[in-house]
Amino acid sequence: MDYKIVNLKENFPSVEEAIANLDMEIELCKLSNIKVLKVIHGYGSHGFGGAICLEVRKHLKILKNKKIIEDFLLGNEWSISNAKCFNIITNLKDCYNDEDLFKANPGITIIVISL
Repeated sequence: MDYKIVNLKENFPSVEEAIANLDMEIELCKLSNIKVLKVIHGYGSHGFGGAICLEVRKHLKILKNKKIIEDFLLGNEWSISNAKCFNIITNLKDCYNDEDLFKANPGITIIVISL
């Protein structure tokens, strides 16, 4: 499997715990040759997840600049009309069946570990 899903908001962690979990999951993906990681972080619609969402995205920008990850897509970019998404779907058929594809879900981020 080239694709994994992780729920960072499960059990209502602190922002710091969620970021530490994200870093661990990225490293596990690299060790397991998983190419794409879907992160569920919420976006604050029910009072939970907003802070995690913002920090995850800031953290991913840093990881991308350090070349620890290849790229990332926000939930609203997770549609094959987006060129980056189309490239992922073309290379990794497992992603095509993702339940959030085409839904513009702001509570997720797709991380490209490597393609």
